Amino acid sequence: MFNTSSDATSPYSLAAYGWDDGWAETFAPYAAQGLVPGRVIRVDRGQCDLVTPSGLARADTELVTPRDPMRIVCTGDWTAVDAEGDPRYVRTLLPRRTALVRSTSSKRSDGQVLAANADHAVIAVSLAAELDLGRVERFTALAWESGAQPLLVLTKADLVPDPDTLAHLVSDTETAAPGVRVLPVSSATGEGVAELGALLAPGTAVLLGQSGAGKSTLANALVGEAVQDVRAIRDSDGKGRHTTTTRDLLPLPSGGALIDTPGLRGVGLWDAEGGVAQAFAEIEELAERCRFPDCAHQVEPGCAVLAAIDDGSLPERRLESYRKLLRENERLAARTDARLRAELRRDWKQRQALGRHMMERKRGPKRQR
Repeated sequence: MFNTSSDATSPYSLAAYGWDDGWAETFAPYAAQGLVPGRVIRVDRGQCDLVTPSGLARADTELVTPRDPMRIVCTGDWTAVDAEGDPRYVRTLLPRRTALVRSTSSKRSDGQVLAANADHAVIAVSLAAELDLGRVERFTALAWESGAQPLLVLTKADLVPDPDTLAHLVSDTETAAPGVRVLPVSSATGEGVAELGALLAPGTAVLLGQSGAGKSTLANALVGEAVQDVRAIRDSDGKGRHTTTTRDLLPLPSGGALIDTPGLRGVGLWDAEGGVAQAFAEIEELAERCRFPDCAHQVEPGCAVLAAIDDGSLPERRLESYRKLLRENERLAARTDARLRAELRRDWKQRQALGRHMMERKRGPKRQR
């Protein structure tokens, strides 16, 4: 029987990569077949690199390559793999605890798994550019839907030397992501890096963000050495090239592991209704107090959401962003669901009729000429 838990400080100890009693219990039937556990640290060209009880291994994923893109081997997956052999094969994937999924650009609206089995989703937002709260909300919804705990990191905090300005930026970000910790960090000065490392231990974190957000630099700061390539960003727009081209799982000296991902130009939501609801928790809470249970928060009387807009307790920008992400999620679902398409058309016509009715009531009875 292999030893997966001894010497947790060893670079090839499965415990250092997130192995626990739960995974051991799930893996037990495969151990009886003579297979060994391995965690995927990188995937490329139909093969993957894994960390196993005996060290690093290279294995072929051919036997577990399905038609369903959601079941393709991904960085962070736990697998049952041949104990030895040339070629060596991944035989199965263990059920994922969490999965970070975005929609692809294909007309079939497939989901693409960016990372698996992450406990934290660290969203890197650069302070070298103007704060885009809409993008913060989108990434936060994506993170909540994955099952991981979102954490917003405002990188390059050294570029905002005024503490009042920095506090204002943190506050704005907190408003756009209720219930999510917001932490300013600077890889250049070390501000916040140790605190971030402590927050991530001992689980697995996935690092997300646009190109130029400082993810690779932050990964190097957390790991304590230059494991990821770093390139300068463009001065004209603060954007960078895709420094990280693969998804790499890196062990952290403070405990746990980090999955660094390539910069994401676009983040399409995929079946993320629950994530949107959590990202806009205050709107969902207000909606429960609306007079009508199917209130669309547009012109309906007794709408608690619109009342909050009127009294200034809810920014109108938040409601518009909420509507936008819900519409996007509905459109994606409607592409592959004819029944839902018909329901959306019917619902749209009903709302349109209600809107006309409410406008006529506001105008009052027509005058006779």
